[in-house]
Order: sequence, then structure tokens, then C-alpha cells
Amino acid sequence: MLITDWTRQALPAMLDDLRAVVELETHSYDKAMLVKGLREIRSRTVGHLGTPDDEILHEGGQHGDILELTYQGTAPGTVLMLSHYDTVWPIGTLSGWPFAVVDGKATGPGVFDMKTGLVQSVWALRGLRELGLPHPSVRFLFTGDEEIGSPSSREHIEAASEDALATLVFEASMDGALKTARKGVGLFNVSVTGIEAHAGLDPYAGASAIHALAEIVTTLARAGSRERGTTVNVGLISGGTGRNVSAGRATCGVDVRVTDPAEMGRIDDLFADLRVSDPRVTISATGEWNRPPMTPNPASQRLFKETQEVAAGFGWLVDEVAVGGASDGNFVSALGRPVLDGMGAVGDGAHARHEHVLVEHIPERTALTIGLLSALA
Repeated sequence: MLITDWTRQALPAMLDDLRAVVELETHSYDKAMLVKGLREIRSRTVGHLGTPDDEILHEGGQHGDILELTYQGTAPGTVLMLSHYDTVWPIGTLSGWPFAVVDGKATGPGVFDMKTGLVQSVWALRGLRELGLPHPSVRFLFTGDEEIGSPSSREHIEAASEDALATLVFEASMDGALKTARKGVGLFNVSVTGIEAHAGLDPYAGASAIHALAEIVTTLARAGSRERGTTVNVGLISGGTGRNVSAGRATCGVDVRVTDPAEMGRIDDLFADLRVSDPRVTISATGEWNRPPMTPNPASQRLFKETQEVAAGFGWLVDEVAVGGASDGNFVSALGRPVLDGMGAVGDGAHARHEHVLVEHIPERTALTIGLLSALA
């Protein structure tokens, strides 16, 4: 049987799995539901593939736990299949937006980012087995905190990818294109402390933290560089206690995205050297780089070329794309290891109410993974 024939026949069962995992809402900040969701994912994975040869549950603390399942292959080496099961959607979203398949589109909270990719990854290994194709060992890593920066899972991702022939990240594709480059992400906060005073009776006794913060926001906004691929977005501002009070305190939250790793140092210096015109104001900047940039390394470039050759064997053309969003693939790439992102769904609407997956592409994307794993053998 051809790979594509097998994946098309498997589509109804894949949609059953997709419905089950979408209908278990797994918001990044709801530990109880994350536990239930991961339990369902494990149950379905074992139901399709049998008892794993190795299983480790890494505790995530207040965040979602990390499940590592390894299945021995028929060829040397191991491929890491990386998926997150947490979503940005609060519990209760499903009641007003239930999972549905209408006009060739599957919709529901988390269906595109990224539960379809997770389901495809499991069915790819099942397809390899049922079709009797050679393949390396497969190590699944299901993480529950990607949407909030992977604070608990990062160390396990880096460890699990250390000896891997390749890491395949089942985040959604970009209109079918694979993601070979992503921006790095820095999350920073700036706090300004001024001097409170009555804005009418004693206006010059005060030192407004809000006025000072306005200067800082202007400085930060100017630090972005289209030419260097760097964006600086002040997305949150708070401060003050009243219209007629010189603000004693003000804060802002900043999102920074960089393409060039060298830009990280420039941005660090920017935050360290923030200054305003009123010397009575004090400034404190905190934060860190949540993810380094995912830049194409030689090993990843070879992996993408091999994937293109596999796709060509099916009669498909697969492109590559650089995107501004980050993923867990950034961690693997920064260590110089082979990684390919965007192996998941074709659709649109990540983090938006129009989130959906084009059902007709699910068999095709699953077949691409099956073909690549067999090629890596």
C-alpha cells in the first residue's frame, strides 16, 4: 500500500483523536486540566503504538508536566518528535466554540496551535509500523508550557535532543512551508520610581514616573531595526494613582524579537543604560531572553534538503520560511543540532478565534513525516 493511501484511510481515526484532545481544554495556567489532557494523550498514544520501550514523566511543578515516550526503531539512531499540548485558550472557551469539522475545516481552541500536529506525529509512527517501513527509534516529548516560554520543559528539550539524528517540531506550518528560521524572544519589564506631589498645588515638587516612562518608551521604540530584523514592542503600561498626582510609580512590559544573535547584546546594553531627563527618577529594568534565535545551521539545512527530496518523491513542493514567532525548536537550533519546525498542520489563525486546520492536508502532512522518518533510516 502507498503511504498516501494509508494516511487517507487513517484520516477518520485521526480526526477522532483530534476531537478528543481539543475537547480536553489545556490552558497553560490550569494545572488540573493539563494533567487530564496529558493523561488522554498518553492513553491514545499507547493505544495506537503499544507500551513504550522507555517512559519518563518529568514533573513540571506549577506548569504542565513533560512526558517522554521512546519506541525502538528498526534502524540506528533516534528522532525526537516535539509537541506541546498547552494552549492560550482559557478553560470554558470550548463552550462557545466547540470542536467542529465544517466545509473541510476543523476548528476549535488549539486545533491549529498545535494539537493537529501532535496527533499527526503519533500516527506517523503507527503508519511506519503498519506499512513495514524501516525507521529510527522515535522519542516523543509532549510538553505543557510552550505558550508561556517553556520554563519547565526547556532543560528536558535540550537533553532529549542531544543524541537525536533530527528534532522534528510539530508546530503548524506556514501555509504548508516548513519553518527553518525563527526570531529569538526577550521579555523585559521596566519600573520607574518618581516622587508624588499634588499636580496643582505643588507641581514642581513632584517627579512624575509616568512622564519619565514616556521618555523610556520612546527610546525603546526607536531601538527596533527593520534592517537587522529586530522589533521592540511596549505592550503593557501601568502607573499613577490619580489625574492630579505626579505619579510615584509606573511600569511597562516589553517584547523584543531578534533575528541576529548579536542583537541580543545591543538590546541588553540598551536596558542597562536607560536614562531620563529628570535625575530624581530611578529606573529598574529586569527580564531575560526567553528563547534564542532559530537560525539555519548546516545540520538543519541538510535536514531540510532531505525533506524536500522526500516531498518530491510524493510529487509535492515544500518551501521554507522564516517567521517572527518562536517555538521550542529555537532551543535545539541554538545548540547547533538538526531541527525542522512546522511539520504540523496546514491552516491559519494561531491564537485567534478563526483558528482552523484544513482537513485535506492532514494525510499529506502525516505522509511527509512517515517518508522523512523512513529516509532517516
